[in-house]
Amino acid sequence: MASSKEYIDFVLDQFSGLSACAMMGEYVLYYGGKVVGGVYDNRLLVKPTLSAKALMPNAEYQLPYEGAKEMLIVEDIENRYFLKELFEAMYDELPTPKKRK
Repeated sequence: MASSKEYIDFVLDQFSGLSACAMMGEYVLYYGGKVVGGVYDNRLLVKPTLSAKALMPNAEYQLPYEGAKEMLIVEDIENRYFLKELFEAMYDELPTPKKRK
């Protein structure tokens, strides 16, 4: 099941620092040019960085799609302040994207 346009619009509205790239009916989420997670089947999933695990110690691991690495589901998507704290904390732990030739 693909994510709805309404859901991704809601997630992006919650934190203005995010951007999204559509991929096969789902969305990869970027913060400051780095991949932080995505929206899959109307679920906000983030990479399991140390800071994400610390901020969400009880978060459930879920697969975004078959064959992918597990990610953490974000349940508190209505809390703008939490999302800002989460993505800002994750930023330094994420790899810098490789430059394209």
